[in-house]
Amino acid sequence: METLPLAISNGWGCGISAYAVVLIAGLVGRWGIAETPEALQRTDVLVAAAVLVAIEFVADKIPLVDSAWDSVHTFVRPAIGGVLGAMLAGDASTLGQAVAAAGTGGIALASHLSKGGIRLAVNALPEPVTNVAVSLTEDGAVAGVTFLAWEHPWIAAAIALVLLVAGAGLAVFLVSRLRRGLTRLQGGRVRRPEGPP
Repeated sequence: METLPLAISNGWGCGISAYAVVLIAGLVGRWGIAETPEALQRTDVLVAAAVLVAIEFVADKIPLVDSAWDSVHTFVRPAIGGVLGAMLAGDASTLGQAVAAAGTGGIALASHLSKGGIRLAVNALPEPVTNVAVSLTEDGAVAGVTFLAWEHPWIAAAIALVLLVAGAGLAVFLVSRLRRGLTRLQGGRVRRPEGPP
């Protein structure tokens, strides 16, 4: 098992949908596609992850509910990423494994913050279609990268890093545009000429 690329790709996925990453990793191991941590293959873990994926799938499509869900998961997603990283590293007998274990939670946090920034800007739009489209894109990307990670870990890690950088850049761009728009809106209200006394 190549720990570092798995930590990168699964860490990125955990920042967007940790429950989906846990479910996919467990199923990949159960189906014999790749060797995954045995704890993730347990039936109770798979059932709990599947239920949480279903709840998250619905919550993530509803504007403002998705932001509340993301707020709660600011702590949950990096924690799950860190635990997954530790499981991937095993006994962390080498420096590379130890770094991978510690870094998975950090990558999950960075990915989560990027997602949160993008959603903050998207939720400012008056229509719900964009929110649903963004959510479905995230779902597909997490599933694709996470499945790919167990077959081609270095390719998945490269894709995850590109998506992480692109997501962070997009989040900064959208949030700055949102702030400028709000500043203009507030400035327009302040400058509005007063009527006759």
